[in-house]
Amino acid sequence: MGGDSDVNPKAFPLAGAELSVTILELVQQATNYKQLKKGANEATKTLNRGISEFIVMAADTEPLEILLHLPLLCEDKNVPYVFVGSKQALGRACGVSRPVIAASVTTNEGSQLKGQIQSLKDQIE
Repeated sequence: MGGDSDVNPKAFPLAGAELSVTILELVQQATNYKQLKKGANEATKTLNRGISEFIVMAADTEPLEILLHLPLLCEDKNVPYVFVGSKQALGRACGVSRPVIAASVTTNEGSQLKGQIQSLKDQIE
C-alpha cells in the first residue's frame, strides 16, 4: 500500500484500510453484475440520471481537482461517496488494467448485491 503521504487532504471522507477492502470487494462484485460505471465522467452521468448507489473515488488522483465536482453533486443528490487510497487498487477492483479515479455502483432492482450495498452505504455515511 505504501505511505499515505501523497493523499490529498481534500480527499474526505477517506476510508480506512478495512473499509477500503470491503468497498473494493463490493466494486469487484458490482463489476460482475454489470452494476458499475468506471471513470469520473461516467460517474457524473449516473448521478445526473439518479441511478447511482454510491461513488468511490481515488484519493491519490493527480490533480485531485478533476474529480472534486463529484462530492458536490453527491451532496445535491443525496448519494454517499467515499475515497479509497489508491487508483491502482480501484482500477484492479473494476477489472481494468489501468488506474481508475472514480467509479459508481449503480442501482438494479432485482440485484443480489442490494443487502451488501445497503450495509456499505450505512458504513460510509
